[in-house]
Amino acid sequence: MTTSFAPLTVAIGDLVPHPANVRSNAPETYDPENIAHLKASIAVLGLLQPLLVQKLDGKYAVLAGGRRHAALKELIADKASKGFTAKTKVDCRLVPEECDVTTALSLAENITQAPMNAIDEFEAFARMMEVDGQTPETIAKTFGTTVAAVKGRLRYGLIHPDIRAAARGKVITLDTMKAFAEHPSQEAQHEVFEALTKDGGYLQAYTVRQALKSRGVQVKDDIGAFVREDYEARGGAVAADLLEEHSVLEDAALVETILLEKLGATAEEARIKLGFAWADAMVRYDYATMADYGRVYPGPIEPDEAAQKRIDEITAELEKLQLEMEDEGLEDGAYNALYERVDALEEEARDLQEAYSAEDLARSGVIASWSGGQVTLHVGLVRPEDTVKKEGARGSSASPTGEEAPDAGEVTYPASLAEDLKTERAMALGAAMALHPEATLDLTLFKLVSDVLASGMSVTQAIKIDARKEYRSHAKMDEIDETSLEQVAAAHDALDLSWLDDTRAPADQFAAFRALEAGEKAKLVAYATASTTQSCFARDRQRDSLMHAFEIEIMPDIRVHWTPNAALFNRFKKAWLLKILGEDLGLAQEAVTLASSSKKEIVAFCDKLFAEPFATLTDAQRAAVVAWCPPMMQTAGVACDEAEPIEESPEPDSEVAQAA
Repeated sequence: MTTSFAPLTVAIGDLVPHPANVRSNAPETYDPENIAHLKASIAVLGLLQPLLVQKLDGKYAVLAGGRRHAALKELIADKASKGFTAKTKVDCRLVPEECDVTTALSLAENITQAPMNAIDEFEAFARMMEVDGQTPETIAKTFGTTVAAVKGRLRYGLIHPDIRAAARGKVITLDTMKAFAEHPSQEAQHEVFEALTKDGGYLQAYTVRQALKSRGVQVKDDIGAFVREDYEARGGAVAADLLEEHSVLEDAALVETILLEKLGATAEEARIKLGFAWADAMVRYDYATMADYGRVYPGPIEPDEAAQKRIDEITAELEKLQLEMEDEGLEDGAYNALYERVDALEEEARDLQEAYSAEDLARSGVIASWSGGQVTLHVGLVRPEDTVKKEGARGSSASPTGEEAPDAGEVTYPASLAEDLKTERAMALGAAMALHPEATLDLTLFKLVSDVLASGMSVTQAIKIDARKEYRSHAKMDEIDETSLEQVAAAHDALDLSWLDDTRAPADQFAAFRALEAGEKAKLVAYATASTTQSCFARDRQRDSLMHAFEIEIMPDIRVHWTPNAALFNRFKKAWLLKILGEDLGLAQEAVTLASSSKKEIVAFCDKLFAEPFATLTDAQRAAVVAWCPPMMQTAGVACDEAEPIEESPEPDSEVAQAA
């Protein structure tokens, strides 16, 4: 059937919805937010397509064009719109009253129109600007959208014609085509397109973006933002994009030159301030390349009267801040502010109590690199040719005090943390004793006999035979890992305590005790001895060689009895955590990624990692996570000649320490 629909004009106020309109049961279609673009277009360009109407009950019912009708009513209600009232007439086409295919007409109007190709839309926006003289602002007003959204479409419409043609021909995907907009220069786009497609094969958006990176640095990148002012001052070419953040600094070599100069200046400033012999810079700190470098550390110095007064003030303030940070209801912003203050105070206290020796300063230096969007300083490095080697070691050096310098992977601790770690280690050793009754029985008997026969000259400070449990003082007793406590509790549950009956006379209890099997007696003695272990490990082989050897025998791996947790990590500085991840555990990429995160986020990452090593770890990384513990808690296979902690002073920044 062929039907002609007569044209006519109808006042907007005389238009009503038609019950046969196929969208009539979808009122959300006409919500103001869903017709905003259409409303803006009609306001600027007018009604481009007539409405299809049918006369019903003296009104004109809109059979097709319901969204246009809704937009017209919105324009009437909008006082800011000019020229639209209920009496304003719009173009329509009239469907005869006797027509019996009204629903079919409405449906045909809605489904027979092919959706617009995305590339057509992009190119249309570009033509509006290039041919019609429109601006992103006027286009946005026409379509009721934001200027940023218009610029986004324009960028795709301005991609090199050959690349757009390839997308139309399905040679590349739409996403791949969009990737070329990462660089505003059509010339650079085309060169990359030609290079990537010359051998055929499937072209991916990721490959395009990576190739375009070699053609410059976007100003939105952290490096681009860091060097841009100097780059433009030197006349560096900038490929301007409609969206400023996508503009590109085209001379990548000049960008790197300026970056290295700025890094070098920061390194030189640190060299002068700290007194090092040399300064250097590198864009990315290469841990593999730097493996042959040694490192020196500041040693303790005696503060003068003024310095000591300031240290006391800092200590008091740190204690106050620590209490504030323990508030579980603290918002992240407030916590981070407290953490930054703590970090600054600890750094100030460290500078007052530590210094590099003149000998170390004469052969060491500082390297500045770019990491996590900021300059990172790596201090106290010793070049391979200047490193003092010791037997079988690489990159080792002596400390300013003449004592053995800590290993490059080692972190030393403030006195309070060191004491708590000793306590946790003593508890782990107690658990190991309870699980090795025969060896512990021998130790206890030997200790008892040698103490008596040697006129009180103790062979170990770690075991007390005084018939009472040892109280182990710990600042965070409710937050430590409970593995050792659970193991000791399990050992207690397995004891034969049938002889221990308070209703019996002591002689009867003793008789029952003597009647126990040797193995049961050994368990009892081991448990009792385990309960008397103290947190007094000096880790000095000469001072306590007995306990050192015994500990290695029954506890070669402390991780069987203890696991690092969030409570421990929260007491570490952010720089320590990044150093442990990057150097000790081999998770260098994760350390770089987390460098810009808050300490709370890094603590959560470490806690999850140690609770259950990630499936994505390599075998080497997994082994490192399973074995890691603070160096002062290590036993077998580790050089343990540590010096006692000196004062309540923070650890110097590691090589991931952030520049101020």
